[in-house]
Amino acid sequence: MSLKSKLKNMNVVTFAAFVFYATVGIVCFAILAVVDFSLIHVGIIGILSLIAAYGLFRNRVWVFWVVIALFFIATTFSGYTLYHVLGENLLFDIIAIIYLALTWIFTGYIVARRGTLEA
Repeated sequence: MSLKSKLKNMNVVTFAAFVFYATVGIVCFAILAVVDFSLIHVGIIGILSLIAAYGLFRNRVWVFWVVIALFFIATTFSGYTLYHVLGENLLFDIIAIIYLALTWIFTGYIVARRGTLEA
């Protein structure tokens, strides 16, 4: 199946989830390269996000478990980060809250439609 027909058949919300996870993966690797390579947790979030984006693009059933793992990792990471730096940098706080909210929204969507995923 060509890329154009795959994107044409993809649901709008599924495509938004694909773009979200792909963007998060790329941003995590950029942060890892620019800031510090010892931020292993950011690398793990980046790897799992890119795997989730690939699974959503290919409509695989195993993406459900990757997204569930990312849900717990991202919630813990964002909650811990917000707890310790809340109020110091408003832009960072807003981005972390948006990331947390989008993670919850797309996890809920993928859990709700897990029966439509292919093996």
